[in-house]
Amino acid sequence: MIPLKHPALLWGLPLAALIAIFWLSLFCYSAIPVSGGDAIRALLPGHAPTLAQALVQNLRLPRSLVALLIGASLALAGTLLQTLTHNSMASPSLLGINSGAALAMALTSAISPAPVTGYSIAFIAACGGGVSWLLVMTASGGFRHTQDRNKLILAGIAFSAFCMALTRITLLLTEDHAYGIFYWLAGGVSHVRWLEFWQLFPMVAVAVPVVLLLANQLNLLNVSDSTASALGVNLPKLRLIINMLVLLLVGACVSVAGPVAFIGLLMPHLARFWVGFDQRKVLPMSMLMGATLMLLADVLARALAFPGELPAGAVVALIGAPCFVWLVRRRG
Repeated sequence: MIPLKHPALLWGLPLAALIAIFWLSLFCYSAIPVSGGDAIRALLPGHAPTLAQALVQNLRLPRSLVALLIGASLALAGTLLQTLTHNSMASPSLLGINSGAALAMALTSAISPAPVTGYSIAFIAACGGGVSWLLVMTASGGFRHTQDRNKLILAGIAFSAFCMALTRITLLLTEDHAYGIFYWLAGGVSHVRWLEFWQLFPMVAVAVPVVLLLANQLNLLNVSDSTASALGVNLPKLRLIINMLVLLLVGACVSVAGPVAFIGLLMPHLARFWVGFDQRKVLPMSMLMGATLMLLADVLARALAFPGELPAGAVVALIGAPCFVWLVRRRG
């Protein structure tokens, strides 16, 4: 009998789950009948596509790829934040990054101020998340070596609530844009096409290799700041790189799919439970699990309201909220 900790099972089971859900996402719950065979043939070159295969190529495939990238990116961002802050409750949603990015997006969509004309949506969202994250870290003393972890979480929750309140005020003051912004705030990938994929993919393609190259330094940082510094890690430089990568990933994800919560909080814990605490394993496993959860949520969003659909972000919250409560009780 092969033990569960055997690498073939340790990595094979999550990868098989991702592939299976990805395949299901290409043809399940479609208004136009699409078979599993159509989904596979649509991925193969060299033939004229049928209507069902064209639907897979132009609608379902970019949607599933974007869901995969968003889940992986948010899980990676959560892992980096938990390592950076030495706080197992840190995540883009709890530390105000999601809500800050969402507020920047809502203000830009509703008001269209002249100073930001010409900038990419991802850049605007990253700036909003960066400002919110900076305020959270400043208010909680997070830049000090002796930071209070509880203060960091409380400051993040407070600033998240503040940003969401401003976002709601924006909705009330700009009724013409309210419905579109409201649907976007629920989080989801039902609207995405190849344009959004190519908007998101370069960000992920740049960030992921850099993070994986930093895995050994992150292992040292995971022990303690003093240990990492004593062993030659340039902490200010490492923190700057991590913060920039997190803002890049979260900003790009929010600009495409809206604020999606809980993936960045839960997936690092699940990855550490599955493969241990070595960042060389935790980082790719958290991305793998985050991609799987986001894809699963997108399929369930279609299944629960077919022939309509729910926002995938709402389904992620339905899954993540009880898991978050379990996590809090487990820590207590």
